[in-house]
Amino acid sequence: METNTDVLTLGETMVLLNPHESGPLRHIMDFRKRIGGAESNVAIGLARLEHRAAWMSRLGADPHGRYVRDTIRGAGVDTQYVAFDPEAPTGIMFKERRELGESSVFYYRENSAASRMSPDDLPEKALAHADYLHLTGITPALSDTCRELVSDAIRRANQHDLTVSFDPNLRFKLWDPPAMRETLLPLLERCDIVLPGVEEGEVLLDTDEPERIAEEFRELGAAEVVVKLGADGAFVATDSVAQRVDSYDVDRVVDPIGAGDGFAAGYLSGRLDGLSPDQATDRATAVGALATTVTGDIEGLPTRSELQQFTNEQTDRLR
Repeated sequence: METNTDVLTLGETMVLLNPHESGPLRHIMDFRKRIGGAESNVAIGLARLEHRAAWMSRLGADPHGRYVRDTIRGAGVDTQYVAFDPEAPTGIMFKERRELGESSVFYYRENSAASRMSPDDLPEKALAHADYLHLTGITPALSDTCRELVSDAIRRANQHDLTVSFDPNLRFKLWDPPAMRETLLPLLERCDIVLPGVEEGEVLLDTDEPERIAEEFRELGAAEVVVKLGADGAFVATDSVAQRVDSYDVDRVVDPIGAGDGFAAGYLSGRLDGLSPDQATDRATAVGALATTVTGDIEGLPTRSELQQFTNEQTDRLR
């Protein structure tokens, strides 16, 4: 008997080498081995919030690939749709952390196993037993076959009446703005939920006004648009609501990378639980805030009880 999935996602996850200390990478000698991948981050965030999440990808048939798969599976995510490629490696990335300014990431992913993904890697049963499909703009930037996979996944998801969510998640190290616009805008026309940041709105739509970003994505066809505003919260727009939602305070931002994936997990979790779009956005901002409080992409993603405790504490502070 097949198990239903709340959210199916797909994309590349790499081994992440996280430095023990801050500073220029050329002077760092010691690293912690972790994993990093936008889509698997979302899947793990959903699993922590007690939803059924599945992740599809290709990994190298190497120790790094086994480590990635085992870590994601150990977090409660269904990995039955993961394939191991004996002819291509698992991608690797190094994080550089700075006490002042933003962290940087250096990728070693060219010709990786995940870049060889194609529509044939996504079985029909994966879509037939899911309620949501979550995608990002990273995957179509990896290769022509990955671009075909994302387009085909959306087409088939629409046929199965899945709700399709899309985080543009632009990666300037992978492609340039003209290619981003040419590829992503036609894909976004077929998605139900779009989760852009202000910078992504500026690149894709030539505006940095949250209300205008939301309006233009809705004109493209999205039913729900949530514009991430970082420390200023978010702006959510649907047929029934158009409003800003405040952010949650944290005592110290340790590592902002992964906050957007936590935001996406929080929003999808809220909608799966039957929350209204503005209530789901509130949950998204809370999960995104918690994701910044520890080093690592997934280590700060909360369980349901941790999320409840955090939001209760924030409410108490405001009284």
